[in-house]
This record gives sequence, C-alpha cells and structure tokens, in this order.
Amino acid sequence: MNGAVGNRLLCRVCVCKQVPQIGSLRSFIPRQQQPVIAFYRRNVTAAPSDSRLITSKHQSNPRTAYPRWMSGRGAMNIFDRTMKRKQKKWAASLQDSSKYDYLRDEVGSRVADRVYDIARTFPLALDVGCGKSHIAEHLSKDVVERLFLTDISEATLKQMRSCEIPTHCVLADEEFLPFKENTFDLVVSSLSLHWTNDLPGALRQIHHVLKPDGVFIGAMVGGETLYELRCSLQLAETEREGGFSPHVSPYTAVTDIGNLLGQAGFNMLTVDIDDIQVGYPGITELMTDLQGMGESNCAWNRRSLLHRDTILAAAAIYTEMYGSEDGSVPATFEILYMIGWKPHKSQAKPAKRGSATASFGDLSKISQPTNTDKP
Repeated sequence: MNGAVGNRLLCRVCVCKQVPQIGSLRSFIPRQQQPVIAFYRRNVTAAPSDSRLITSKHQSNPRTAYPRWMSGRGAMNIFDRTMKRKQKKWAASLQDSSKYDYLRDEVGSRVADRVYDIARTFPLALDVGCGKSHIAEHLSKDVVERLFLTDISEATLKQMRSCEIPTHCVLADEEFLPFKENTFDLVVSSLSLHWTNDLPGALRQIHHVLKPDGVFIGAMVGGETLYELRCSLQLAETEREGGFSPHVSPYTAVTDIGNLLGQAGFNMLTVDIDDIQVGYPGITELMTDLQGMGESNCAWNRRSLLHRDTILAAAAIYTEMYGSEDGSVPATFEILYMIGWKPHKSQAKPAKRGSATASFGDLSKISQPTNTDKP
C-alpha cells in the first residue's frame, strides 16, 4: 500500500474475533470500535545466541557465506528491502502498535495449530521473520524446547512477547539465514516470506538449515489478497489520471507453492488456503491499518503519492462495488499455508511402479454379493 496516506483518522482497538461458523460473516461494528473479521475455514532481549549455530562468515558478508544458489544472484529485484525494514521500524515505534497485530496473531495461532498436529517434540526450532513472536506465544515448551527468532527489524525484535519457551533473538534477513546446515528440527514462518525477492532461494536456505526429517511450516499472503482494494485503486486512477500504477504488492499464486517447495528439496508436501475477510469502516481505515502492520507496499516501481482526488474516487468505487448494507467495506486476505519435510531414509516412500497386487477394476466387485450370499 502507498505509504503517504494522511494521519490516522480513527482511534480504535483492533481485536481479532474468530467466527465459529464456516463461511459466516460477523455483523459490522460501528466506526468508533474495531474492524470486523470473518474467517472462511476454520520476554526476549535482542541477540545473544549460540555461536556454534551461526556462521561467522555470513555475519561479515552475507552474500558470500553460501553457495551461488543461496546468494540471491539472478533473482528479480522486486522489493526494496531497505524500505521494508524502515516500514517495520516505523510500525514498531507506534505507541499503539499492538492494535494492528490482529491479523498476524490469528495467522500465527493457525501456524501453531499445524505444529501441534505433528506428534513429536522439537528440541530446536527457528522462526523466520518472527515479528513480535506471533507464533511462539501459542506454543508450549512440551512441543518446542528451544526457539531461535529472526527478523530484519531490530525495533520489532525488541518488542518480543514473553513465552514459556527459552528463546534467542537474531537480527537476520529472511534471504540470508546465518545458520549452519542441519541445525534445526523445525522451521516456521508467518506472513514474512511474501516480501522476499528470491523466494526459491529463501526456501532452499530453510531446507539447508533443517535437519534430515525436519519440517517446515509456513504461512504467506497469496495472490488474491486485497483484490477489492487493488481493483478500486486501478479504476480510480485510470479515471482521474488516465492510467494506473501498482499500489498493492505482487503476491505468489497458490499454484506455484508446491513447485517451489519441490524445487527447494522438500517432500511430503501439503498446501492449503484460508480466506480471511476483515470489515473496515472505509478505505482510509484499511490503508492506515496496513501501514500500522508494516505491510505497506515496498515494490521498487511503487508511486510515492496518491492524489487526494484519486483516493476519494477509490473510496467511492470501493463502497459501490464491494460495500455492505451497513456501510462497511470488506478486505480479503488469502493466506497460503505450506508444510514440507526434508528427506530422510526413515520417511514413508511410495511403492515402486507396477508393484501393486490388486487392480482398480477389482474394487467394484467388493460390494457385490457373491453366489454363496444369494438365497
């Protein structure tokens, strides 16, 4: 989103409230209160870490610490990572920054649920792009015994929430993880990887630091996210300025996630989608909340300003095309969840082709009565 929207027009506390019924939409809450969220489907200090787990060479020069496939060369440079770091620092500096954590808290809890689905204890885990530890607060030390937290923003790391798991914070870029090979039993990530320029390389690095039979569980924003806002801005800018430029960052399509995980070396893949719809009083409140989340657009080809007339036109289009009867406007966040395992000889493998002992044609005869069953 554009970073030059005016000062916040609304003071409220954003609280995430899950709707138990699948596909239901909670009624709109008045403007002076919080945005509405509907779901379709169901104390740490900065940096002392175990030096044995971190590559010192990477700390001095991250671009030479890994092989060429991990260096980011050849990747399309879409996002300004320095700008993203500044955006997250600004968001963390807000006195009421916790009001904007409702989406990250909910997605973090859903990632934690997927960790609990795996019946094992992880001695050492890593959270890539941890934010304020939105996943760790939902985990227990019975599942994860020790946790490393990384983020590109030092200001965000200093606002880590307390949890019962022993944790260590490391200031690190998602594209250049400063850890040795075969280090972690579990790697998790929530709403961070969609800002990387080299997503295939980032996934390969995660695979690199995992131990054999280790698992990666991640969540990232999908390609259909904020389609209402994107359409409204494009129509308004075309009408008022004779053309449009991107104001919503490009995201990864769900059809590409499986291929990216497979190319990174993961197997036994699982990919699923959650659509989270949030109701806002208007487009200005939506854009302000995105700024407070640190999710403003940081693409290199972004425009630095939106004209006032364009914003007013976009607000009218948004309300006309997507508005509810009560005056609220929805914003849809498509969340992609992915699970991948690092190969190990103990993992189950498919049988060899042609080794079957029964034919699919014989399955239709199972329910049919035999001659001995007839009277």
